[in-house]
Amino acid sequence: MQVFGNVATVPVRKESKSTGKGYYEMRLAEAQRGIDSSPTFYTVRVMKDEDPLLDKGDFVKVTGKLKADFYIGRDGKPSGTLLIIAFEASKIAKPAALKDEPTSKAQDSSKVETRATESAPERATEQAPQSPTEPVRVTVQQEEADWSTLYN
Repeated sequence: MQVFGNVATVPVRKESKSTGKGYYEMRLAEAQRGIDSSPTFYTVRVMKDEDPLLDKGDFVKVTGKLKADFYIGRDGKPSGTLLIIAFEASKIAKPAALKDEPTSKAQDSSKVETRATESAPERATEQAPQSPTEPVRVTVQQEEADWSTLYN
């Protein structure tokens, strides 16, 4: 199983009671999209005795086995949590281009933006440069797909 989400607590080193081997435990919040937008929380146990070098808020990919962990809570009632026994937990860095997107035209003059989709046909139009040092800008226009042919 793979889960992508944000680290909700700082990873803490613990030791197994039965084997004495060390592992790291943290909480992970997996963001949801759609109708139910509340996050799903997991307890993640990284079964390596080396620091995963993760901080609270990091976006991570966790690979492991999903289990349901049942226990008696402090209030005496039965409770449970989703537990991932992980063999990999790695931080995913966001691309630098998405972090530092310029907002003004002066900063954006060196970049050419093209966006394409496989399903919609497109055509590119070129505009003449406004100054001799400014590059030619390419604008991609997407045509609306005709979905009515699929429902006949």
